[in-house]
Amino acid sequence: MSDASYRRLDVDERRRQLIERGAELFTSHPYDELSMSKIAAEAGISKALLYHYFPSKRAFFEETLSAWAEQLRERTEPDPDLPPIEQLQGSLDAFLAMIEENEVAYRSLMDSATGVPEIRDLVDQVRRSTVQRILESLYPDGAPPKARTAVSGWLWFMDGACLDWIEHHDVGRGELRDLLLGVLMGALVAADALPDLAQAA
Repeated sequence: MSDASYRRLDVDERRRQLIERGAELFTSHPYDELSMSKIAAEAGISKALLYHYFPSKRAFFEETLSAWAEQLRERTEPDPDLPPIEQLQGSLDAFLAMIEENEVAYRSLMDSATGVPEIRDLVDQVRRSTVQRILESLYPDGAPPKARTAVSGWLWFMDGACLDWIEHHDVGRGELRDLLLGVLMGALVAADALPDLAQAA
């Protein structure tokens, strides 16, 4: 391998390490309290080197959020060979497991979403892609508008339920998963949009 290739690996590895450290910092400190100087000090590098990798705090923040969103997408990717309900169960289990592993980060993310535009935009983007994924699975021939509304509202309910879950720790993960699935099906019934699961499978 050439020296240039070695240097490139070093650059990529350093960037990956900084993004991981940035995720820790941004989920344990309010966004407005962090500066590039403080981030550099926490990461053990000079501010000039941090600016070499990321032109601004916002750019650094957006990359850490994008990395988190990609990890979330990969972990909750449904198995297309399973029936739709089992796909939802599997994706919910993976999502809830990720929250269990990152309770502080999830709570901080939800708290910051109301005041930091970058976080709000990312959360909205994840919600939109999740709605699309669910609708495509349940309604292969196209979802009725009320189904889209029901699924979108359900995701807001899910965030509230998850925050309650990690605050009280008195409901099992499986219980919460089943509750969330039941609420989703109830919302679709109320919307007169219950899917034909046999057709979806």
